[in-house]
Amino acid sequence: MIDALDDRPSISFWVVGGAALFWNLIGMMLYYMQMTMTLEALGGFTQEQQEFFGTIPIWATSAYAIAVSAGVLGSLFLVLRKAWAAPLFVVSLAGIVVQNLHAFLLGNGLEVFGSQGIILPAIVMAVAIALVFYSRQARGKRWLT
Repeated sequence: MIDALDDRPSISFWVVGGAALFWNLIGMMLYYMQMTMTLEALGGFTQEQQEFFGTIPIWATSAYAIAVSAGVLGSLFLVLRKAWAAPLFVVSLAGIVVQNLHAFLLGNGLEVFGSQGIILPAIVMAVAIALVFYSRQARGKRWLT
């Protein structure tokens, strides 16, 4: 009987799951906004930033799509207490790494956006890493089946 109670997730699990879903849905919304951005919307960016957005290769855009899609699905599976959450968060993290590979190593994102431009990607990376570890921990505690 006590073992059955040990499999029930804590309140913090539900808070983390809800926050993860909210966070990843924001990521999905930002992806959609970037993909549907008009020339008028680009007017708020510098010429160099506009050129950066216009020259993002398809593989980096695909990595972004994979990252946000896997993040949303991973969050949904986390809330639904399914073990698929952990590998989906790994896929999301891999997409983020590939996307940042283009932005900061192969592209000139740091030059174009300055040191302030690395803050959000660093936060995104940290949250993705935390979700990988959290989902694996939840699976180890048998909160995910």
